[in-house]
Amino acid sequence: MDFRDKKVLVIGLARSGVAAAKVLAEHGARVWAADSKAKDELDLSALAGTTVEVLAGSYPDVRALQPDFLVLSPGVPHSIPPIQAAKELGIPLWSEIELAYRLTEARIAAITGTNGKTTTTALLGQILQDAGIGSVVAGNIGKAMTQETANIAPGDIIVAEVSSFQMECIHQFRARVAVILNLTPDHLDRHGTFANYAAAKARVLENQQAGDWAVLNYDDRAVREMGALTRGRPLYFSQKEDLVEGLCLKGDWLVIRDRGHEVRVIDRREIFIRGAHNLENTMAAAGAAWALGIRPEQIASTLKNFRGVAHRQEYVAEIGGVRYINDSKGTNPEASIKALQAFDEPIVLIAGGKNKGCDFSEFMSVARTKAKELVLVGMAAAEMEEAARRQGIERINRASGFAEAVEMAAGLASPGDVVLLSPACTSWDMFKSFEERGELFKELVRKRLRDKA
Repeated sequence: MDFRDKKVLVIGLARSGVAAAKVLAEHGARVWAADSKAKDELDLSALAGTTVEVLAGSYPDVRALQPDFLVLSPGVPHSIPPIQAAKELGIPLWSEIELAYRLTEARIAAITGTNGKTTTTALLGQILQDAGIGSVVAGNIGKAMTQETANIAPGDIIVAEVSSFQMECIHQFRARVAVILNLTPDHLDRHGTFANYAAAKARVLENQQAGDWAVLNYDDRAVREMGALTRGRPLYFSQKEDLVEGLCLKGDWLVIRDRGHEVRVIDRREIFIRGAHNLENTMAAAGAAWALGIRPEQIASTLKNFRGVAHRQEYVAEIGGVRYINDSKGTNPEASIKALQAFDEPIVLIAGGKNKGCDFSEFMSVARTKAKELVLVGMAAAEMEEAARRQGIERINRASGFAEAVEMAAGLASPGDVVLLSPACTSWDMFKSFEERGELFKELVRKRLRDKA
């Protein structure tokens, strides 16, 4: 698409908004980039020397600017005045991934779902890299998609982690391979209902064509039923069912059954990353790789060596017989339940942050049997404590700040225990991102390790 002389308003100047503004300016568009934050609160270094006009501290009058379209950063609420004005005027709203799609001829493998997106995206990216396939990993993991469009050749592959927020404003975005991992209630403060949330996720399938693939979790009924929504070919995966077609277990072997042929991929005991949730992620990545033409032995080679991703059940250190695990990516109860279930050792759990409209009842039901102590912090601490007490949990500790929470958890742990940061909440009450929260956790733990040396 030719963007020369197009007038574009970019709303939100975090990573994806800055990337979109910069790329549009490079393609000859007249770009206004707006954010409610003041300039000194934003990292605008990437826009230095460009023609982008930055409007910081408030939002512009869309009626006065009359842009051809708006590009929205994922975290921007649709209730703000410029977006409402654009809707009234019939001005198109694009997500940053829609812009990226218009800028590239590369194939896109898009991974979405409630939990496991980052691990699955990183794993598929590693499989392609190890197999020598031209590819980049982008989206909610790593760099913005628009930033990577200049770094990839036509016909190569962009492996993209995509969110429900990003899918809200797509128009032509097409995933040659779409992966939907699972669906549990999340982001209900934005979407309102689970049905709306699921519908946003399902949009990853809506522009698929014959010859495309939809890799879907057969064990999740809501995801399984989405197979009817794609014009591509559904490829199901299941840990529970003996599928006639798709990926499943035959004894301990992960097998792919495709058009009457069965192919062994790997003995599950050889997969490096552990846990039922990671087997789900592994099946999804293997299915996507198969759809992209990667041979089983190449897939297996990566599965034997892939170590996982930062902030997802990441080992940090062992101090005095206590292991410290960073699961800051656990931003909803379902993700944190999976983290709790991955360990057999007694757990001192650090949880809390900003709730996204989730119910903590099931999370605390699992914590009652898995966690010997709770350390709660952040805006949701009181709500979590109430849910914990309803489940009969008594060993509850409240911290006034994050550093105090880590110190408190360390003091409650004994040799053989695990101190697990798995908040079941977003980080936005105290941090800019879950990454920032996880990095501080690692820094505090490593400081303890140095002090003990």
